[in-house]
Amino acid sequence: MKLAAVISFTAVVIGGVLALAGAAGAQGRDRIQITGSSTVFPFTAAVAERFGQKGGKAPIVEATGTGGGMRLFCGGVGTHTPDIANASRRITPSEFATCRRNGVTPVEVKVGFDGIVIANSRAVPAMQVTLEQLYLALAAEVPDGQGQSVANPNRLWSDISPSLPARKIEVLGPPPTSGTRDALNELGLLEGCRQAQRRLNVAIDPRACQQVRADGAYVEAGENDNIIVQRLRANPGSFGIFGFSFLEENQDKIQGTRIDGVEPAVEAIAAGRYPLARSLFIYVKRDHIGVIPGLQDFVDEYVSEAAMGEDGYLERKGLVPLQRADREAVARGARGAAGMAGL
Repeated sequence: MKLAAVISFTAVVIGGVLALAGAAGAQGRDRIQITGSSTVFPFTAAVAERFGQKGGKAPIVEATGTGGGMRLFCGGVGTHTPDIANASRRITPSEFATCRRNGVTPVEVKVGFDGIVIANSRAVPAMQVTLEQLYLALAAEVPDGQGQSVANPNRLWSDISPSLPARKIEVLGPPPTSGTRDALNELGLLEGCRQAQRRLNVAIDPRACQQVRADGAYVEAGENDNIIVQRLRANPGSFGIFGFSFLEENQDKIQGTRIDGVEPAVEAIAAGRYPLARSLFIYVKRDHIGVIPGLQDFVDEYVSEAAMGEDGYLERKGLVPLQRADREAVARGARGAAGMAGL
């Protein structure tokens, strides 16, 4: 008996797989574990609360950032790994490859839309910026008058344009592990860089466009967006970067910045007119469905019309809903646990 146990354990180690074994594996954990994006966190937490009210064991939801959450999620199969990853961007090809290499089959669930907001305290006037001005404020290097890349010399917003206030550039935002940071780089800095290239008729390496300055003008404020809101109130001259839902929840304290003339609002985000609009996701570990108690039931609650439909409780939290046909397609895939075959 002992020899058989040793051989069995050795086979698992050699195969590099720590697998869940039906009901026996479930005995190690009876609560759903969720990690990932701080932007998606309030929506998933709301679903977790509703799930608990309906008699299920409320899942444990943590905010580690999209990148950190995907690393944990794709790390393998087993009760020692999360069941769901919140993501404020789509899974990357390298993350998907890691998942598949470790035996993880993700079920992609697009839950709605969000916008990245540049906000400041209501104690000072609101501001309007273009994507190019945002790039010139936050990029590590920017083109000079001769089209050469130089260390960002802009210290005040008015250094960028006389139309902007003569206030120090101080922006509190997410760290590199955050999906919000990824989306800011791609939707904000890269697009703003392209605007600058067209205006100046110069070529700039796209990778350089997305390098955020590290001289104190941009402050990495961690994954807790509520802390950024508190710091904006304490320092009215600074700006914060976070998801639209946090603006919705704190409209009495902070205000959004118009980007390229478009205000961050539900209609503009849903229509794709707001330049920093993006999709939000959760990724469910198909390998844990039927093993971790309540996992499929939790997913069913998430994709219900009561949750992510128009006037659902997630919209009241600040989520911008998908169109009805898209919601129905997402719900069918989620309820059928349709795993991703590729990107």
